[in-house]
Amino acid sequence: MIEDILPPEVEAFETFDDPPGTVLFPEEEALIGRAVEKRRREFATARYCVRRAMGKLGMAPVAVLRGPRGEPTWPPGIAGSITHCTGYRAAALTRKPAMLGIDAEPDAPVGDDVIEAVSLPHEREMLRRLAAANPGPCWDRLLFSAKESVYKAWFPMTNRWLGFYDAEIDVDPFGGTFSAHIMAEGLRWQGRWLIRNGLIVTAIARIGMT
Repeated sequence: MIEDILPPEVEAFETFDDPPGTVLFPEEEALIGRAVEKRRREFATARYCVRRAMGKLGMAPVAVLRGPRGEPTWPPGIAGSITHCTGYRAAALTRKPAMLGIDAEPDAPVGDDVIEAVSLPHEREMLRRLAAANPGPCWDRLLFSAKESVYKAWFPMTNRWLGFYDAEIDVDPFGGTFSAHIMAEGLRWQGRWLIRNGLIVTAIARIGMT
């Protein structure tokens, strides 16, 4: 599913359940020693997906730990992204230089209070137009997911915070794409989205970018 919106330079692996018997590296196990069972399953299966994606890149498996803001820390020469939600886990990896971010969400509304907190006026107007023209997809959740993908691509390369109000999203409802305007930097990125099996997945992949 996620591979359908990623370029061929990116290797990905996804699963819709939690395979039993996933073994973590000791360093990874230490990160979730006190986590509740749900969090442990998410973490372990996400690392399982990472290992499988590493194998597709011809890499031996290594531990993937966390940076200061909880972001995955990747081996030298690798850019990657992890996502998980109820019923879905995925990892995507590519050789650097690249900016890569993926996100998955349930195709369900996020609620007006959340949208007010994460969106700009232009985006809320866009959501009203999209819902009026095609009320099927949960466009508010797609907007939220797109912003998550943008942040996941942005932070590892810049080590700088990017808030929900710092990137303005425009969704193409027909082409399965979206644009992200990083306003403070004057940058415009293109991303892709897909809705399938009750899930929304989004991705930003800028290969060859520094």
